[in-house]
Amino acid sequence: MNNTIQQQKIPDISDIIGRTKKLTSEISDHVSGAELQEQIGQIYLAQPETFRSSLRRFLHDSLRQMEPQDASDMDIGGPGCAGKIWYRIHGEKKPVSNNTPLPHITTDFLCQALLTGRQRALLLEGKNVDFSYSLPSLNGKASQRFRADMYFDLGHLALNVRRISSEIRPFKSLGFHPAVAQLLSVDYQSSGLILVTGISGAGKSSTLDTIIDANNRTANTHIVIIASPVELVHTPQKAIIRHREVGRDVRSFKSGTVEALRQDPDIIVIGELRDPETIITALEVADSGHKTFSTLHTASAIESIDRIVAETPPTEQDRVRHRLADVLTVVISQKLIRDKAGKPVLAKEVLVNNSSVRAAIQNNNTNDIYQILQEGSESGMHTLEQDLKRLVDQGTIEAKTAISHANNKKRMRQLLQYLD
Repeated sequence: MNNTIQQQKIPDISDIIGRTKKLTSEISDHVSGAELQEQIGQIYLAQPETFRSSLRRFLHDSLRQMEPQDASDMDIGGPGCAGKIWYRIHGEKKPVSNNTPLPHITTDFLCQALLTGRQRALLLEGKNVDFSYSLPSLNGKASQRFRADMYFDLGHLALNVRRISSEIRPFKSLGFHPAVAQLLSVDYQSSGLILVTGISGAGKSSTLDTIIDANNRTANTHIVIIASPVELVHTPQKAIIRHREVGRDVRSFKSGTVEALRQDPDIIVIGELRDPETIITALEVADSGHKTFSTLHTASAIESIDRIVAETPPTEQDRVRHRLADVLTVVISQKLIRDKAGKPVLAKEVLVNNSSVRAAIQNNNTNDIYQILQEGSESGMHTLEQDLKRLVDQGTIEAKTAISHANNKKRMRQLLQYLD
């Protein structure tokens, strides 16, 4: 089995390596980390545009290879990449077959070539920076967008870039019960908090984009999206859509959310509930009569509720619990798993906040919610395990795959009547 990826020859790499080695020949071997990168940044900025554009062109060529390779992510830089470019294809990291290893100092320059001045300052200060990046249009083809994370790896720069699909899944493909689909529409219910949760790489952003797109196509409304970074850019249909990126357009999720209230919105999308301040602000916004969407890095609906409460100060938790019980509308907790052909398929848990769920949240009895989920099919609810069983019954995934991805493996085995 070939574990490397063949790539078209990228121009100027030998010249780039030679030039970067020469430019840094006078930097002391004792300089490392942020100090080294600050010096490289100063050297980079002092170079003519022809050299800087050659660095960007190298990276642009590498990024353009992702779509034909069906790669979701690209990694470059630092000792961890061993002088290679890596792509994640169908869940597996594979190095590009390239006869010319990339020295760490060269990939430092390549990484710096993607940064604005402000991003470079944030990187040196915080040792990490998230940002969005767009490739220039080529031969009439629309610009491709990426989500990037740059960080330090043993004193050198490392970069992960995720390709953002410009295609939005049809809303019907998410397979929501009609009662749940109604709750996701601003025309049906104009307020409340809707959460899309899952671990990293679970497709939360794609699901949220599909829901936002459905509202964009059907409702005369105003949508404000606050993200870090902005990924997919929606084209206004029936709605006004504002995209506000943290660090570029707003200072933080909290400040962007508070500012949005003065902009006459109907829907506010908060990219992620990362901290207590943002969580409390999101609850207040939903309570003020706005339809509010956000994401959490949690694996189940129950965990999502518990996390929101636990993230807030102990003195605030009882108040937060009651407010969450009042404003929560739907929790969609999802995973992307591999089907029998090795392609990703969506499995999800759906919680609707009915009177039983509300009472469980208020009384801090969230363990009761699993039973409510299992018995709530009439209102569109189901557990992750019930959805995995559906995929097994359809012949989409193997029983062992369902068990390995289940949150409640004992219940999964019971549903499948599975014996080792």
